[in-house]
Amino acid sequence: MNQKHIVEVAGLGIKFSTGTFAQLANGAVNVNIGETNVFVTACVAQTMRPGQDFFPLTVDYRDKYAAAGRFPGGYFKREGRPSEREILISRLCDRPCRPLFPEGFLNEVQIIGQLLSADQVNDSDIAMVNGASAALAISDIPWAGPIGAVRVGLIDGQFVANPTIEQMYGSSLDLIYVGTEKDMLMIEGSADQLPEEEFIKALEFGHQAIQPIIAAIKELASLAGKPKATFALVGATPEARAIIERVVPAERISEAIFGKEKAARGNAVKLLKEEAKAALLAELGEGKFTDVDLNVVFEDLQYKAYRQTVLTKGVRADGRGQRDVRPLQAQVGVLPRVHGSAMFQRGDTQNIAITTLGPTKEAQEMDGLTGGATSKSFILHYNFPPFSVGETGRFTGPGRREIGHGALAERSLVPVLPPEDAFPYSIRVVSEIMSSNGSTSMASICGGCLSLMDAGVPIIAPVAGISCGLMTQNGPDGSIEKWVTITDILGEEDHFGDMDFKLAGTTKGITGFQLDLKINGLPFEIAKTAIFQARDARIEILKVMLASLPAPRADLSKYAPRIQTIQIDPEKIGLLIGPGGKTIRRIVETTGAQIDIADDDSGKVFIYSNNADAMNRAISEIDSLCGGSGGKGGGVPIEVGKIYTGRVTGVKDFGCFVECLPGKEGLCHISELADFRVRRTEDVVKMGDSITVKCIGIDEKSGKVRLSRKAAMKELEAQKQQGEQPAAEAPAAADAPAQQS
Repeated sequence: MNQKHIVEVAGLGIKFSTGTFAQLANGAVNVNIGETNVFVTACVAQTMRPGQDFFPLTVDYRDKYAAAGRFPGGYFKREGRPSEREILISRLCDRPCRPLFPEGFLNEVQIIGQLLSADQVNDSDIAMVNGASAALAISDIPWAGPIGAVRVGLIDGQFVANPTIEQMYGSSLDLIYVGTEKDMLMIEGSADQLPEEEFIKALEFGHQAIQPIIAAIKELASLAGKPKATFALVGATPEARAIIERVVPAERISEAIFGKEKAARGNAVKLLKEEAKAALLAELGEGKFTDVDLNVVFEDLQYKAYRQTVLTKGVRADGRGQRDVRPLQAQVGVLPRVHGSAMFQRGDTQNIAITTLGPTKEAQEMDGLTGGATSKSFILHYNFPPFSVGETGRFTGPGRREIGHGALAERSLVPVLPPEDAFPYSIRVVSEIMSSNGSTSMASICGGCLSLMDAGVPIIAPVAGISCGLMTQNGPDGSIEKWVTITDILGEEDHFGDMDFKLAGTTKGITGFQLDLKINGLPFEIAKTAIFQARDARIEILKVMLASLPAPRADLSKYAPRIQTIQIDPEKIGLLIGPGGKTIRRIVETTGAQIDIADDDSGKVFIYSNNADAMNRAISEIDSLCGGSGGKGGGVPIEVGKIYTGRVTGVKDFGCFVECLPGKEGLCHISELADFRVRRTEDVVKMGDSITVKCIGIDEKSGKVRLSRKAAMKELEAQKQQGEQPAAEAPAAADAPAQQS
């Protein structure tokens, strides 16, 4: 039986253990934070698929409902496809682990994490990343870890490592920091317009906080680690490389990519690749080389070409300097009928963002499995169709990349949204990528911000985003001896460069960020340079954005729902809702307005409609039922001699029931329906019709109300003949009748 090993991280409440479960996996670790437990495994394939020229790392994290003592929803009562939360945690783990695998190592690696216990206090994302680090560290899989991950909050002016879910509600920073002993590897999160200087302090705090975690994982590896296995590394054969580099020397690659548009660069490289393949066929013959040889060498050649002029002359492939932003365009109101829209373009990268406003009930429900928020009223969806890169491909639902980019743009805009009590709408922004050549997520932030302003959302401050890249040159010992940070990276500079550091914010500070690396770590000196370089570019972009629309529109679009907030006695919320929601549902159906009740039992009622009459009728009904803000009218009875317009709620052989006031109805006998003999009630009224009736009596003992349509018509006709304006003696109880009497 295998021996169980346990290592604890003092001060952070993290415990690693191994040796009990999944003993056939290459690496398996249990991670506990409080009573939240995540089990993580790492496995490697012993063989590669023929012709494979990429590294297939897959990370899958899954929440298990049993972890929180709950049944899954749905008919089958079992977990299904991954949720957005699970996908985002998988990506969070993938990005810092990937750059630490050896170059040329292409055997498939799979990391699986499962939430086995959730204490509703500590989130599981940090446990997943640290668990993956530990599982890889103790396995025989070649990997240059370990790494450590920590969440940093800023609560009451103090940085806090791994705050609880409840503590994070009071934090103005949500930073996930992942790094090695020496450098940072990946960061992700959002902040409430945090100044760059404070942001750098948070990074330094995070780097110190992960050191005990890394030390604990190293201790676990010393106790239970396996010797690292040796795998064949994939690369071009020396013969193929020599031929390709002779036929296509570095100067020709540089000439193909320098100073050209994206499509021209791609076509030029394609022609050189075909020329190199013809040379391989002529000199080596069919079957003596593979596409892997060709692809690997051309990757190397482009890798060197894209960074050569940057490092030596400070000039990039498209002719820009290292800090230059591509030409910018911004336009609002680009689509009719929608509530808000904008187009933002930066070079070849272009998006159209569309904002939709809706009632608070349209908020997205969250499963709340590990605690935290159960709904969110702001949603940003990002779509990346194949035509955006001039290609064909499957056009299906969002993939992991789309979900990740949408989440980054969403959390970058959340800090500037108005509070819900001041702007009680659910908001959805959709970013449609029209063309892509680098940092479409940052374009989504810029376009999304403008579309919110175009919709009349009173945001606190405009937000823009930009990405910074990095080109490095290593010395003989492998350390970075020369580097240049570049602003507004192209797609190729992302692919062949060393860093993609996305930063969004206002003129005051940072609201969203994400760092991905292709090197084994980022020194703080480089990170600081990129942070301030991004701030300069962000301010430049904001100027262009504000030139198209200086401030949020004062009025909402005429197509957007208007909102009216009224206050009722909190004790009458149940009366407004009615048994099984019957009363509020009836008001919604008959008036056409949407009605939401605040969840905080404050008695606030939100009424949404883009039709003023519908809004007024809904307000009138609620006021009649609950007394409005003054608490009056909740007990208003039907009065003898008054005329009412109500809705037919029941049709019988002997007459019909009419709801004259909300929740109060009476009987209009068949003999009182008209001034002629009525054979069938349905000949005059039908269910749901709006009719005018007069109260002709109330039984003293039973309280039953007798109504007459005939008397009401007679009285109204007399008033008309006398030239009087018939007055509404009581609030109407219905709207938009199917048949008006």
